[in-house]
Amino acid sequence: MTSDTFTDWRKATYSHANGSCVEVGAAGRTVGIRDTTQAGQGLMLQFPSTVWLAFIENAKRESA
Repeated sequence: MTSDTFTDWRKATYSHANGSCVEVGAAGRTVGIRDTTQAGQGLMLQFPSTVWLAFIENAKRESA
């Protein structure tokens, strides 16, 4: 899938003022992660949504 296939891109809440941050978008049951400085033209990581949700839950547990 390409970056424009994904919708609802959301920027990380811990973004820097210079635009150095990541965005997460969805396409069906796939989650895409990209670097905002690439304006949608750079590389993008893709994960099944179940894997992404497991990652988020683990990150929450580790930061608590």
